[in-house]
Amino acid sequence: MGGTACSGNDAKAKKSGSTVAAAVAEPTATTSAEKQKFAKTRFVANAGLAAGATYQWIIKPYRKGKFKKGAGGRKLALVKAGVAGAFAYNRLKAAVKNAKGDPLLSKAVAPLTAGIEKLKDLPSKLRKGDSTDSVVNSFDDVINSVKDAGKSAGAEVKDKVPSAKELSSGS
Repeated sequence: MGGTACSGNDAKAKKSGSTVAAAVAEPTATTSAEKQKFAKTRFVANAGLAAGATYQWIIKPYRKGKFKKGAGGRKLALVKAGVAGAFAYNRLKAAVKNAKGDPLLSKAVAPLTAGIEKLKDLPSKLRKGDSTDSVVNSFDDVINSVKDAGKSAGAEVKDKVPSAKELSSGS
């Protein structure tokens, strides 16, 4: 006489001396190919969001002259650019972390980490309206370098403009 695993009465199982075995699903490790695939996918997503935010709220307004003194809507454009800059920095850091999961991608992105780190203080400069030419060019250069590195590693990055919710939450 055997016990059932779903028996609601443990006292009966103890009295009869039968053991109750529970099936436990054990997680299996993903293969290295799956890790690489997911690393590239996440890299492309994060780098694409950074590129989209940079283009939409930093590069385009800059080219339209929105950051120049006396321009209509300058303050709002600078605030949006500062938020977009912080978001882009955050997503680029995540993309670099993702790239570490793929050997080819990590080699391609590794030289860019110093450039990405230099972006850390630029969003606050954008919000203040300080030296917008160099700030905008720095973001543009880093984004283009990340795109080129991804393309060389088989992970082509396309601009994806983040939603307002993504932008405000930082992810």
